[in-house]
Amino acid sequence: MIENFAKTCGAVPAAEALSRFLAEAFGLDLATDPDIVVGFASDESHLPGSAAGVCRPRTRRDVAIVLRACFRCGMPVTICSGRSNLTGSATPEGGILVSLASMEEPSFAVDEAARTVVAPVGMFLEDMRKAVLAATEGRLAYPVDPTSRAEATVGGSIACNASGFTPGTAGATRDWVERVEVVLPCGTLVAARRGACVSQDGVFRLEADGAMREIPVPRFPRPDVKNAGGPFSAVDGAMDFVDFVVGSEGIYGAVVAATLRLAPKPETFLDLFFSLPSEAAAIDFRLRLEDELGGTLSGLAACEYFGVNCRRYMDHESRFFSGDNPVAAYLQVPAAAAEADALAEAWFERLCGLGVDPDAILLLDNDRDRSLFLEARHSMPANSLEVVNRRGTFTLMTDTVVPRDRFAEFLAFAHALLAENAIDYLAFGHLGDCHLHFSMMPERSQLEDATRVYETIVAKSAALGGVYSGEHGTGKRKRADFAACNGERGVEDVRRTKAALDPAFLLNRGNVVTAPRIDTH
Repeated sequence: MIENFAKTCGAVPAAEALSRFLAEAFGLDLATDPDIVVGFASDESHLPGSAAGVCRPRTRRDVAIVLRACFRCGMPVTICSGRSNLTGSATPEGGILVSLASMEEPSFAVDEAARTVVAPVGMFLEDMRKAVLAATEGRLAYPVDPTSRAEATVGGSIACNASGFTPGTAGATRDWVERVEVVLPCGTLVAARRGACVSQDGVFRLEADGAMREIPVPRFPRPDVKNAGGPFSAVDGAMDFVDFVVGSEGIYGAVVAATLRLAPKPETFLDLFFSLPSEAAAIDFRLRLEDELGGTLSGLAACEYFGVNCRRYMDHESRFFSGDNPVAAYLQVPAAAAEADALAEAWFERLCGLGVDPDAILLLDNDRDRSLFLEARHSMPANSLEVVNRRGTFTLMTDTVVPRDRFAEFLAFAHALLAENAIDYLAFGHLGDCHLHFSMMPERSQLEDATRVYETIVAKSAALGGVYSGEHGTGKRKRADFAACNGERGVEDVRRTKAALDPAFLLNRGNVVTAPRIDTH
């Protein structure tokens, strides 16, 4: 039926024709009313977008039908859901939108014995996390906790490999995905559990669109740091299909179902905030703490940093910072309730032994202090946004990660570059992963300089063995960053994989890479 429609409708049918066909043949609603479409045509990146229609499927079958119809007709498709990303991956460049926010299947279900959860991909991540706690009476938790967890969806977090505060790979989505179901651009549904489908000789062999297809995996070298910078790669050609999907930003297919692993929930946490006399002291503290903890910070639930100018933009800063200390760190340590007091004392002694002034250490041991801290933390981006709005500009924020042994060099370079260009900024982020955000707040006259500074910082991170994105992905906004970090080889590897699944580059067009230019001469 779809093939007959594609043959008779002509190349790239109008959205209205496709809408009538989907309604009459399958009972699917593809809305083309501009007043409806405009509500879906942008994400938090605020990049300009346009689309001719929006479809809100409820089942896997619905998604497969829509994608197959568009594939056969040459209609571009952009997948969206929570639209909370900052990089434009859900911003359409024409064609139609497919919103997975209304997906009704699979139903939410927790398997406590297996420590797994299945949830609709359109479910908000924080709602899923709370539902897991309720279903297990607080015994199990889904530990990935990105800042946007209240607005991001389960499917969106898988698509961009969203990460949270926990240092190391345990803080990112990838390690918690046990099984995925993906609708490929041609409409074929592929389901795979981790370990069950691994590429051989650098290719996946999948039955798709009625034939056995060979899908090459990207093999460019991948920086060995916390990494949300585009699709996964495997230099040796051996890749798990789950890893192939996680972080691919929808360019290989639409995630329609997933099984996620859960972890035992700690009984309580120690929340420790302490200010420090300099950034050099913060870097030294981080290195010494990691060494003391056996070469890993993964046992911490959070290791955060409040750096240059954070005090200036933080509400209640005098409550948390001691004296004239300009920078600070925050640690969250899992604890057994019965051992919390003894552990707090041990950590106090540990911090003092690592050079922290005992008078600068705060134990946030009550709801009022914890609430005030969260309010203070969230005030920084709000206050900086107010500044750029007043200046009539916008914030440019880096998302870079570098190896621990290059961290000090990278920070010194970035601070010097920003000072040289006299750009107002604040630096904060995930100290445990050597992952800081430089949030620039330029004047109108500095926008060109700020863009150049951003690009220079990204290039420096790549030169030091790092990556341009630790948590916010690539989308359309950071395509140039992907190329700067991974080179032409990385771009061509991803293009080759994309072309094997989607020769016309119809699905999530413009994310990560653009379609190759066709030589017409």
